[in-house]
Amino acid sequence: MEKDNKKIMILSLLLAIAIVLSICGVKDNLVNKIKIEKIENIPEGTWQAEISFPDWKGFVDDSLAMNSMYSFDSYENQGKIYLNVNEDVEEYDLFVNNVKINTDDIKKGIYEIDISKITKNGINTLQISNIEPNKMKEAIKVYIPYPVVISGDLEDVGLSEESFDLIDDIITSDINHGFSSASLAVIKDGKLVYQNSWGYVNTYNPDGSKIEDGIKVTNDTLYDLASNTKMFATAYAVQYLVDQGKLSLDDKIVDIIGTKFVDKTIEIKFESFGDDYPGLDKIKEWKSKLTVKDIMMHRAGFPDSGHYNNEYFDIVKQELSNDVKNVLYIENANKEKTLSAICKTPLIYKPNTKTLYSDIDYMLLGLIVEKVTNQDLNDFLADIYWKPMNLKNITYNPLLNGFKQENIAATELTGNTRDGLVSYPGIRKDTIQGQVHDEAAYYLMEGVSGHAGLFASATDLAKLGFVMLSGGYDNNKFFTKNTRDYFISPQYLSNVQYGIGWWREADDKRVWYFGTQSPESTVGHQGWTGTLTMIDFENNMIVVFLTNSVNTPLADNSSLETANSFNGRYYTTSTLGFVPQIIYMGLDNNDIKDNLDSLIKNMAMEKKKLIEEQESENGKKFDSEHAIIKAKEALDEVVIKRMKG
Repeated sequence: MEKDNKKIMILSLLLAIAIVLSICGVKDNLVNKIKIEKIENIPEGTWQAEISFPDWKGFVDDSLAMNSMYSFDSYENQGKIYLNVNEDVEEYDLFVNNVKINTDDIKKGIYEIDISKITKNGINTLQISNIEPNKMKEAIKVYIPYPVVISGDLEDVGLSEESFDLIDDIITSDINHGFSSASLAVIKDGKLVYQNSWGYVNTYNPDGSKIEDGIKVTNDTLYDLASNTKMFATAYAVQYLVDQGKLSLDDKIVDIIGTKFVDKTIEIKFESFGDDYPGLDKIKEWKSKLTVKDIMMHRAGFPDSGHYNNEYFDIVKQELSNDVKNVLYIENANKEKTLSAICKTPLIYKPNTKTLYSDIDYMLLGLIVEKVTNQDLNDFLADIYWKPMNLKNITYNPLLNGFKQENIAATELTGNTRDGLVSYPGIRKDTIQGQVHDEAAYYLMEGVSGHAGLFASATDLAKLGFVMLSGGYDNNKFFTKNTRDYFISPQYLSNVQYGIGWWREADDKRVWYFGTQSPESTVGHQGWTGTLTMIDFENNMIVVFLTNSVNTPLADNSSLETANSFNGRYYTTSTLGFVPQIIYMGLDNNDIKDNLDSLIKNMAMEKKKLIEEQESENGKKFDSEHAIIKAKEALDEVVIKRMKG
């Protein structure tokens, strides 16, 4: 027995030694894969970190440890650092994520070090210690770029292919049954792991008949982002300007625009005030105190829209009219005239007493950005974001910026008329393809507005959304995490689903868009044309799902009340939120076939219930050619396919 115990002890000791040697071998192997290159100069740019050792904080701290280490964002299989080593440095220790890098050949000069073999997802740590001579200051200067998006596979990041197979089945079946088109891009852990497109850039003729041999969408096809413009153009612009100290959220609008913002205000006794109309003087006082933050949060008091382009709009009742003229109507509008009309517009409620989603807010914000930067919004965003990030498929006014109609998903078939239900002087009547659909952006803002007008491919928009994870891209710093966190944080406990402009998942407030499994910190936005963006900070994931669901005939063109009943709105694809829901089901779980089979059956049953409820409300059955019936048939076909498969 004693001999056996000794044998066990010896075997255990040998195993422990083998493990230690193995670990050392792994570390040696990693070190051998680190590429070190001496270069002439540090590349130009702004950085995630630009720090000096020893004591990168600039003083000797009493913990004695903190100043030797710096943490930064990166992801597996990417990352580099630049070192500028003072000629007087004799020796030092360099570690990245506890892997020691041999510094014998990293002396006196500038070096690019490829650390992609030792980076990990999330927080990474650089350690520079034991610098000799030990009394040097700025002995070693370090430059750390931001993460970028590289190519990857679903398996690389723990996402189930089965989830994406089901998403593909649902969208494909919807397309086969009359839906227009869609494009999906997913970035996780710094990798573009999925991009796909379905359908055609334009699916129907203006009379509602199907186009034969249409042009298929691709992963580069531009989509009209509608209100996603508010985030990826205007919020991005403001976040940059705030971070640069060129604009403050507390700046008063009147101080930026001028006293005309208050002085030109006219009296309109909005019906919403009832018997509590405060009077023009009080409304002017409210406007004089409005800040950038107020309008960013949709709490400024403006109506949802001024309908400045529609001569026949009852501004008092806030409804379309055929006989009441709009006192805020602009003839031959341009940005200057539109700003004047916004200045004339009184408030519809006392600021900061509630949240009312308003296009006027972001039209004004876009004009503020242009005034502060002295640049057109498109040019400013191109200079600050798109060109440095090498984004080729994002722009305002695509037909004026190098794109052709076949590169762009079409929207409404009959201009802005809703099959002839809406009419005003100069209204577009032909299929809209390459021009912004939004009436205010097109008729009032020359196609470039803070509230709508941006076009992009799903992939380029996902890359732009990736910036929110760390605040920069490669050697381009756009805003700090502190700035970002402030913008995405809830500002009012009574309205936690909003940050400063950003939509938040919060406490299940946006589940129909972001899914039930998205973390409460998830942010994003939705667009009227059928677009969704989602940024999940906890899982380092960006989901961009773009459709042109309004590129279909109306299901009911009998009255103004049904003016938005586009056939495309009835399909599962148009709901947008089913995509994140199914993606999350496959997060770190690749064996989910039974879950998905059960879910799609239930989705088909829920569609049937929805049809029955609407038929009960309408008092009649849907025609077999109605889009909601076609959408149900599409789901049923997916169920049958999966049962056979």
